[in-house]
Amino acid sequence: MQEEVFERWTLENGIRCIHREVNSPVAHLGFFVNMGSRDELPDEHGLAHFIEHVIFKGTEKRKAYHVLSRMEDIGGELNAYTSKEETVVHATFLKEHYQRAIELFNDIVFHSTFPVKELEKEKSVIVDEINSYLDTPSDMIFDEFDELVFANDPLGRGTLGTPESVYGFDTTAVRKFLKRGYRTDEMVIASVGNIDLKKLKAMIDRYFAKEIGTTEAASERVSYSGYKPVRSDLKKSNYQTHLMMGNVAYSSEHDDRIGLYLLSNILGGPGMNARLHMSLRERHGYTYNVETNYSSYSDTGLFSIYLGMDEKYLKKCIDLAHKELRLLREKGLGTLQLHKAKQQLLGQFAIGQENNQSQMLGIGKSILAFDEVRTWKEIAEKIEGLTASRLLHIANEVLDEKQFSYLIYRSK
Repeated sequence: MQEEVFERWTLENGIRCIHREVNSPVAHLGFFVNMGSRDELPDEHGLAHFIEHVIFKGTEKRKAYHVLSRMEDIGGELNAYTSKEETVVHATFLKEHYQRAIELFNDIVFHSTFPVKELEKEKSVIVDEINSYLDTPSDMIFDEFDELVFANDPLGRGTLGTPESVYGFDTTAVRKFLKRGYRTDEMVIASVGNIDLKKLKAMIDRYFAKEIGTTEAASERVSYSGYKPVRSDLKKSNYQTHLMMGNVAYSSEHDDRIGLYLLSNILGGPGMNARLHMSLRERHGYTYNVETNYSSYSDTGLFSIYLGMDEKYLKKCIDLAHKELRLLREKGLGTLQLHKAKQQLLGQFAIGQENNQSQMLGIGKSILAFDEVRTWKEIAEKIEGLTASRLLHIANEVLDEKQFSYLIYRSK
């Protein structure tokens, strides 16, 4: 891959900035805040996601329509998302419209007015989004599995909230959350595009350094602890039976994080040759949907396996999954197996990095979480440095089904 060259700087108010120049007519810009659903207080469930919606609903100088049209009028895209630990606004546009995007980000992040009428309308939209999840068990089970594993912890709460919590939000709650969490020292601006660096710095300085003052740092997140395996078996109005099983795992800064990604990829990654796919679908025809996921957070993580199948195959699927987990714990990868697994993960990662929008989101999140960019070369070196003995250790530490939690949606 081409060598990655990033330019980094920090504004006087603490906002960190990163840019990568690429030879493309299309540019990508993101604004990242280190504040997500796990930072909500008990009476704020869903508020981070609610704010992600309502910052587009009017500013001191624009109505909602004009906010939404600002990028779309020039063929661009404006979007946002909320996760457990961050809120991100991002835009894609032709490179000559950088200033338009930067000015708009300033307007919606720092000058939104949250009109009561618009907030009330958006509540119905979000509740409809919640209900769409309730109608989709293959999505809903992921959120409920988080709730099962991270019981009584903010990490276990879904980002959307509940209809009751969403309908209870008002302008005061929104502004209180923003004041507590939207701090300049926890903000990042990331850019990938074809623009002169001096010109980009001047634009960002104009709209963010001079107008936006430094905000005070808040208290740190409380680290998660106290995991105990638990099982929940529920009856749902589904045609399929759905299963989630998994264990708490490594944080985003743990040395063995890359190794667990490799093991997850071997088991149930996107490749059609993943072990669970080959066993459950290709050899036995028990399931259409099978995947593994590993989510890492600042202090912990979650490894999980998802399966959807006819209920008559449930026990057989669990037994076969346990068999594959046991093989990884008891039998180290051979030299050729390890080489192929590394090459597959390297290739998947490299292909993902070819997408400029994905790269912009990746470097922004990396600066936000680690205050550094982990380059392709560094990640490749970590993958190549993995040994069979280390992977065996990781498998025994995380992939022990005796330490797994289980959530089952059975068809009625």
